Amino acid sequence: MSNRGLIIPERSRDIGDFIVGRLLPFRKKRMIGPFIFIDHMGPEILGPGKYMDIGQHPHIGLSTLTYLFEGEIEHRDSLGTRQRVRPGDVNWMTAGKGITHTERTPEGFRDGRTFRMHGYQIWVALPREKEEMQPQFFHAEASELPQWVENGVSFTLVAGKAFGKVSPVPVYSELYMLELKSREATSLNIAGQLTGELGILVVDGKVTTGEEELEEGSILYSKVQDRCSLVLEKDSHILIFGGEPLPEHRHIAWNFVSSDPDRIDRAKQDWIDKDFPMMEGEDSYIPLPGS
Repeated sequence: MSNRGLIIPERSRDIGDFIVGRLLPFRKKRMIGPFIFIDHMGPEILGPGKYMDIGQHPHIGLSTLTYLFEGEIEHRDSLGTRQRVRPGDVNWMTAGKGITHTERTPEGFRDGRTFRMHGYQIWVALPREKEEMQPQFFHAEASELPQWVENGVSFTLVAGKAFGKVSPVPVYSELYMLELKSREATSLNIAGQLTGELGILVVDGKVTTGEEELEEGSILYSKVQDRCSLVLEKDSHILIFGGEPLPEHRHIAWNFVSSDPDRIDRAKQDWIDKDFPMMEGEDSYIPLPGS
């Protein structure tokens, strides 16, 4: 691949409650490092008659990363977890051999007011030797994440390792995800700070790198070695993510990710048969599409 990168546009998808912007997987690039799925939620006004209400559904072979800029979500899962996700927090749920969960607007927000919801739902594929691990859940408050300011840019290390820092989120492969906000137009040197594959996602503003000019709502994919610096316009807001690609191909079907397509078929049948860990006291059930 030349040092000219691949630009991935955001595409609209209806997930039942509201429209999201699908970024990964993309037909020309299914994964960036171990990152296999990215949905952009909002920004959208929610309130009476329109809330987030994603009922009980399953996952295998991945970790979910929920990261919000505005609004709140209540996460519940078959481990018994009940956790509010607030802006800047990280919800990291590792499905392993199988987990179910729900994502809903908290009761405290259903009081007649309207509010903005904005954030990203991200899936990270597990290494093959971890695909059948026991499910786990981890939550980090915003204050627990490494944060620093350099050359007028504020950094938050959401997950993984970068710029000599380590996030507390328990990842299972070599990866990184950072949030950057620029106060002024500035150039950022990333040489030697990141490894593997690189995704630059513009939330707001504009980024220039080499021959590419990247606008809001798109991802630039390239190899890290092809990018030495980025130029951020004033008041730009971006996510940088990626890492070392997994050596095996990953299959993805509905909410299931695996290096083994037969494992996905078994997961589909298990969900149809309701032979998954189910949440105590939860009656909702999202059927397998097409079943």
